Amino acid sequence: MPAFRQVGEKQLPNPVLCMAWSPKRDLIALANTSGELLLHRLASFQRVWSLPPSEYTGKDITALAWRPDGKILAFSLGDTKQVVLCGVEKAEILHVFPLQSPVTCMHWMEVTEENSALTAFYNSEDESVMFLPKLPSLPKSEEKSDEITNLLGEVRLNILVLGGDNGSVELYAYGMYKIATVNGIPGTCRSLSLSSDLKSLSIITEVRSADNDPEICYCQLDTWLLSDCLPEVTRMARKFTHISTLLQYLHLSLTCMCEAWDDILMQMDHRLTKFVQEKNTSTQVHDEFLELLLWGQSSPELQALLMNQLTVKGLKKLGMSIESSYSSIQKLVISHLLSGSEALLYHLSEVKGMSLWKQKFEPLGLDSAAVEGAITAVGSFSLKANELLQVIDKSMKNFAAFFRWLYVACPPELNKMTQKDIAFVSDFLSEHFSENKELFDRKGKYFNVERVGQYLKDEEEDLVSPPNTKGNQWLKFLQESTHLKESPLLFPSYPQKSLHFVKRMMEGVIEQCLQKPAEVIGKSIHQAVFLPLYTVPESSENTPRLFELPSLWNDKKAKVHNVVFSMPDISPSKLYLLRKATDPKRHIANSVMSIDLSHILDNVDDDNATAHSSYTYRCLDARFYDDEMLTIVLRDPEEEMDRRILAQLPLTSTLSCDTEFVWEPNKRLDQQTSAIPCQGIVLGNQWRELENMKAQFVAVNGIRKVACVLSANLRHIRVFEMDVEDEDDEGADSQNVTAEQDVLETTMSSQGPGEEEGGSTVKDQSAQGKGHDTEDKLESEESLELS
Repeated sequence: MPAFRQVGEKQLPNPVLCMAWSPKRDLIALANTSGELLLHRLASFQRVWSLPPSEYTGKDITALAWRPDGKILAFSLGDTKQVVLCGVEKAEILHVFPLQSPVTCMHWMEVTEENSALTAFYNSEDESVMFLPKLPSLPKSEEKSDEITNLLGEVRLNILVLGGDNGSVELYAYGMYKIATVNGIPGTCRSLSLSSDLKSLSIITEVRSADNDPEICYCQLDTWLLSDCLPEVTRMARKFTHISTLLQYLHLSLTCMCEAWDDILMQMDHRLTKFVQEKNTSTQVHDEFLELLLWGQSSPELQALLMNQLTVKGLKKLGMSIESSYSSIQKLVISHLLSGSEALLYHLSEVKGMSLWKQKFEPLGLDSAAVEGAITAVGSFSLKANELLQVIDKSMKNFAAFFRWLYVACPPELNKMTQKDIAFVSDFLSEHFSENKELFDRKGKYFNVERVGQYLKDEEEDLVSPPNTKGNQWLKFLQESTHLKESPLLFPSYPQKSLHFVKRMMEGVIEQCLQKPAEVIGKSIHQAVFLPLYTVPESSENTPRLFELPSLWNDKKAKVHNVVFSMPDISPSKLYLLRKATDPKRHIANSVMSIDLSHILDNVDDDNATAHSSYTYRCLDARFYDDEMLTIVLRDPEEEMDRRILAQLPLTSTLSCDTEFVWEPNKRLDQQTSAIPCQGIVLGNQWRELENMKAQFVAVNGIRKVACVLSANLRHIRVFEMDVEDEDDEGADSQNVTAEQDVLETTMSSQGPGEEEGGSTVKDQSAQGKGHDTEDKLESEESLELS
């Protein structure tokens, strides 16, 4: 029986550029040349969902990375220079942030170090729930808003590391808050790995040599500050990620408010402007409305406006639209905007308390003055939101009285109005219906009866009709007081600015507050090791760099960075292993070793043992399956059938090598290969021939015990279970696969019809009525996997 069990195979319509297994589930993410992101399931390689490219995000996916809990998938886009966080449950874009240069590689790791300070923080992290109410879900996007509030994931610190093509590296705590920016790394980052103890960062770079040849180098950065201040970094990152999440929530709340504001509310302004431009009378509009109010008589022009253009039916419709729109905006301000602002103030106040503990947080760049400025900016935003509430409340009352009067004035009737009602409508007419020549020159209209929309427009200009502050005794008191006028205890109100303007200003101040720690931590990171490995052969310069070796792996138990690579031009049948301690100051034995692949299939217990021993294999791809095992793809270039092999390569004997390699300075590794200790390994039965497939690349997940092999044309994929024990287990696994397949079909059909890749038939539509959402399905699938 051949090793490994094939569970899926697919011919894809578009070449694959990136592939990455989920760390928690039997799911693999693929990105293709058309800019599409695909999520496939192990069972028969069925597609769970696809995320098409968009103008908003971009079309050129350059790298993929899973959050360690498997709930968020990050991908980078080269054309728009953005990183996108996508929710796995519903294929929704949850967060997008821009970068200075395109990302060429990324790695998302979780910190495994433990200490008493961190344990206490993990246990008390949810104390904010005791003081802050749960943020309500946003209308029309409830699922998305719930996902956004859950962007933080687990309390344990995880860091998304991004490498760029200009030698820059950025670290984002929880995938959202930038905690370090590192520049000056030579060459283009090809792959990277941050150690789980946060002591160092390993990077594979491609540098142009003096002869303009691409040269592969290994660089290790010392990240001692992150490691030494791990509890403080975790606390600060967690709080700032809370803040980033709340800013995203406020942005969505304001978007919903803009959607609730209807363009029909501007109808009165436009009709009155047109009326002024066409009327032949010399009187002002508010005088004509006052004459109608007091005497029940109107000019022919005003009567035509009321009877023919506005009409009784139109006025009633306008009145209902204004009431409905204002009521929706009012609810959003109270329940979402103000609630989010209060939560933002709470977390910023805690950050301010942290910044005052200078012994702990000053080395990380946490500045109390910058945090104070952020608190002031949030306070100003809250004041502007309350100002909008007052404008809405006043407008609702004014419009209600105005339309009640117009209903009986159009056509003019004798109505029973008290002197107080007449005075109220008269004041409303005088305030809203006066012709304003300056306003006409700037905006192209005379009137601004509707005053709520100006707060929701994303414009730099001042408000057209700012609130009337005459007679406000508090403002008068502040202006006359020499002590309170410049007091830091009072939030500035910006009465001339819109809500959008104050929000952008608040975001800018908070962003400035967040930047300084990233700069300080970034400056503390320095290069500890730089080793030139080999030059890239010309034949492989067109190979996709995302798949090409070297491959990095962090051994968490041994606290070692492992690098596996090959040098086809120097030693075609050898695989090399470079090992560096995560602590740059610690030396480890067996830093460089090689594995001889020329007789790797000798002594196998089958009828073709003699034939196998004559093959001379070279390694096409190698990935770490776990700390002590490599998954490799082999090829015999001299064989007519172009034989390809998938194999599991144990490293135990190689790591026990006693011979020490001494690196000669000022030389590349490929110039001193003769001194590298070499070990020969025999695979036994841990291999399988890949028939009818020009296999080239492989992606593995040792935790889930799966592998995905990709052909040289980047279109043909095979998926394997790597650890099949006996037939009974296989039978149980097949039952699980069948059950998972049923759940998957429900998932796919509930998301609507779609065609499988490679011209497969349309999915069965009958499962659409099963009524389970995708999140429940994936949870049930995970329970099947863990059973």
